[in-house]
Amino acid sequence: MIGKLEGPVLEGALIRLEPLGHGHAADLALAAEENRETYSFTWVPRADQVEAYIDTQLARAATGRLAPYAQVSLVSGRVVGTTSYWEPRYWRDDDRLDAVEVGFTWLAASAQGTGVNAEAKLLLFRHAFEEWGVSRVDLKTDARNSRSRAAIEGVGARFEGVLRNWSRSWAPGEDGRLRDSAIFSVTDREWPQCRERLERRVAGFLSRQA
Repeated sequence: MIGKLEGPVLEGALIRLEPLGHGHAADLALAAEENRETYSFTWVPRADQVEAYIDTQLARAATGRLAPYAQVSLVSGRVVGTTSYWEPRYWRDDDRLDAVEVGFTWLAASAQGTGVNAEAKLLLFRHAFEEWGVSRVDLKTDARNSRSRAAIEGVGARFEGVLRNWSRSWAPGEDGRLRDSAIFSVTDREWPQCRERLERRVAGFLSRQA
């Protein structure tokens, strides 16, 4: 029987990924209210919505389809955003996970461009490929979100195309509308090269802190 999607604590040199809970709410409220200019196409709660946001993600986790994380900066000790494993897919007749998406990712403005995103992806991808043995990891974003698309390409994922009317829009004023989604992936064959690329990027950020 296929079980619930669960992710363990994952720790690197810049970031620790902890299963999301209400104990992260206070920091997330502060993180969410930093400069919000980069959130035009992304679901990021306002400070007074954080508790409900966590409830929603935990409800999804209870269905087995989501493993949400708080992103904890090891430099500041504060939660600086969230990310998740999402939409597990099982193609074989046993419990082995074949593919998973990484999504529901956002970072406080002060954490963007600091190496946190690169190391979080390194930790998530490495666990998915090397512990779960997946064949691919998916990522997607609003096709109009050029900043997010560049960030996804920057971690080594390959653009596969745009799926029209693929998922709900998170853009302000577009409640109830669908968006076109840009789809990216990393496959198991690509993972060694992707891992090396991410490790180099993280090392570069660490050297700047030395």
